[in-house]
Amino acid sequence: MAALKYAGLEDTDSEEELPPGWEERTTRDGWVYYANHLEEKTQWEHPKSGKRKRVAGGLPYGWEQETDESGQVYFVDHINKRTTYLDPRLAFTVEDNPVKPTTRQKYDGNSTAMEILQGLDLSGKVVIITGANSGIGFETAKSLALHGAYVILACRNMSRGNDAVQRILLEWHKAKVEAMTLDLASLQSVQHFAEAFKSKNMPLHILICNAAVFGVPWVLTEDELESTFQVNHLGHFYLVQLLEDVLRRSSPARVVVVSSESHRFTEIKDCSGKLDFSLLSPSKKEYWAMLAYNRSKLCNILFSNELNRRLSPHGVTSNSVHPGNMIYSSIHRNWWVYTLLFTLARPFTKSMTASTSLLARTSSVLVKLAVSMKSFSATNTNRLPL
Repeated sequence: MAALKYAGLEDTDSEEELPPGWEERTTRDGWVYYANHLEEKTQWEHPKSGKRKRVAGGLPYGWEQETDESGQVYFVDHINKRTTYLDPRLAFTVEDNPVKPTTRQKYDGNSTAMEILQGLDLSGKVVIITGANSGIGFETAKSLALHGAYVILACRNMSRGNDAVQRILLEWHKAKVEAMTLDLASLQSVQHFAEAFKSKNMPLHILICNAAVFGVPWVLTEDELESTFQVNHLGHFYLVQLLEDVLRRSSPARVVVVSSESHRFTEIKDCSGKLDFSLLSPSKKEYWAMLAYNRSKLCNILFSNELNRRLSPHGVTSNSVHPGNMIYSSIHRNWWVYTLLFTLARPFTKSMTASTSLLARTSSVLVKLAVSMKSFSATNTNRLPL
């Protein structure tokens, strides 16, 4: 018990205490065995209960397995800056053939990204996240990077992007992260980003279209398009088109488009009831910030659905997801009224880390990823296979 306390674990899930002279150990691949120091022998079964066990998942967040000069495995707790030869996973053992709980039982709207990804090794997976220097994008990038993925933070402001990279590296110095310039308000910038990424000759397993603006005044981009429409939808649309060949070569791969429940409250018909696509990039006279945002989120969902239909036969799936209502992030910064509303709603909504929980599963062939929602709604029309 003293050793467990030192490792930061007060108790184990063992049904019975070990007899004197016995020690519980783990193999490299997570199976539990028992060493009898008095008789100098080992066995798989618990000496009292006779049950076989294995650890549930990988090392806890912040822990890393190392090998000393004599070849003995030890464990490093990077958060508390200490080492121990006691495997911290022993606090989370399960029986050899347990009934696997369903995802609905294990996770809910309060689960955090780190909890969902617990024990997963995303080494070798390459992820691009737009707008990853703050808010939901940053929390998502950090969570994936701390679990071994190579994460590219696609940011408009490189200074903020580099600051975000350093914040992740402060948590784990071995994290594989970098920032690259991407301004979705410029189609030329989107093209340059895609070319720069392709020049790295890397695969792309996950593309998360997260960046968005909300409540901004009417302004045209350098491409003569209304900024909310271009940043939230068209820039991402163009980015996916430019990286489609890389996604196909990297299959199985996934595109995640962060949308919003507000897509329900929109209108793109003219006075005669016909679709008026000019309203997607409206003139100043016809512009209303909230409506422009809602329309862009509807475009996100329609785009994701069609993208999934076209590319899923080629091993590239797409999901549009709602991260939660009125999450307190920097998206409301453009007008004090919205900031006030978000502030008032903050105690009743999900926290940032909970809103960016990842419904993630990994296997040797695929990382199945989507941003979780407080409640799955019709927004998530292509639900992840669990």
